[in-house]
Amino acid sequence: MIILGATPIGNLSDATTRLVETLETVGVVAAEDTRTTVKLLRGLGIENRPELIALHDHNERVRASDLVERARNEDILVLSDAGMPTVSDPGYHLVEAAAAADVRVTVLPGPSAVLSALAVSGLPTDRFCFEGFLPRKSGERRDTFRELADERRTMVFFDSPNRLAASLQDVAEVFGADRRVVVCRELTKMFEEVKRGTAAELAEWAAEGVRGEICVVIAGAPAREFSLEDAIARVRALVESGLRTKEAATQVAAETGLGKRDLYEGALAR
Repeated sequence: MIILGATPIGNLSDATTRLVETLETVGVVAAEDTRTTVKLLRGLGIENRPELIALHDHNERVRASDLVERARNEDILVLSDAGMPTVSDPGYHLVEAAAAADVRVTVLPGPSAVLSALAVSGLPTDRFCFEGFLPRKSGERRDTFRELADERRTMVFFDSPNRLAASLQDVAEVFGADRRVVVCRELTKMFEEVKRGTAAELAEWAAEGVRGEICVVIAGAPAREFSLEDAIARVRALVESGLRTKEAATQVAAETGLGKRDLYEGALAR
């Protein structure tokens, strides 16, 4: 089978017992960076010396089919440099190929920078989305934020410390200076820091220079306020597009927070 193994994101003590046991016995490891894996083996005191295969963004599509075929007869452990494989790291295309070939895939749960940042942020956790690394160029970052202008869920991003100040300035300009933002730096490490504030406040803070691994957590867009008249017009538009009045009222009620009965009766009255 293919085994996805979550590795520590900073503190070696976060390695799970299952990960250590698997590293002690597995014969093949497909790793984002084999040098990092060698350090992990040494740091955890693993005496086993599995075959190490480099698996990264540049070669994953090419190597996926061969690894899937090998996984029919032997276990292959997949590791990212830190955290869970497939989450903004190599592994997705391998799992995609394994699923298509009906080869079993299992997971060794463990550390995740995305979930750790979300958990400590103090922002809503009931609904969230992970948007990966922010683009390098300001124009592309702003385009990304504009596409997310109406996103109600809490958003999690990775970013470079060298670009963080500029990214937060873009957040302030597109989402608004008062949008709540949390910057999580060096999670689980000695100099861990969680900085909370508005986009404008954190842009000013980051301008002094920031180091380390960065996660940025941004509050979702506030709910729009709809007048009853506008909402009823929305119901009517949905009815004209083919929905039944009751279905349209239910949908618009979910979108606006207004009462379903008021919308239904208002649409009928018109």
